Amino acid sequence: MPTTNSSAGNSGTSAEQYNGFSADERAAMKELAQEQKKAASRRGSRAEREAAAEHDVPAKIAEMPEADRVLAERIHAIIKTAAPDLTPKLWYGMPAYARDGKVLCHFQSAQKFKSRYAMLGFSDRAALDDGAMWPASYALKELTAAGEERIGALVRKAVG
Repeated sequence: MPTTNSSAGNSGTSAEQYNGFSADERAAMKELAQEQKKAASRRGSRAEREAAAEHDVPAKIAEMPEADRVLAERIHAIIKTAAPDLTPKLWYGMPAYARDGKVLCHFQSAQKFKSRYAMLGFSDRAALDDGAMWPASYALKELTAAGEERIGALVRKAVG
């Protein structure tokens, strides 16, 4: 008789049981731990720490495969223009943009979780509320002028 894993809400054989986080998820958590350790080891004023963190985002973008890198560079420029008060930082190994240390939005490369598209995601801190339901992330395969304009508008709305 097949065993089930009702605590994870799955049914089926033991081969289908939930076995914890995927390798990609574990790698992302390790990146977060390294980011936090690196941030904690930085000495100096808040402005100096933020300046150092701002260097980390372009460095992480530069490591991405070309298609993701092109998108991430444009997203970075759009966000810096639309909301210059947001602070770039790494978040689970992804470029993110924060206000008062809290992530407002982030770029997830397609390569990060072996997806077919990159994503621009917004946290619950983003002021994007529109009725009872609204998108909190957007799939990106390419950026057109209209797409760039829409992202700029979303970021401006997100910061309130």
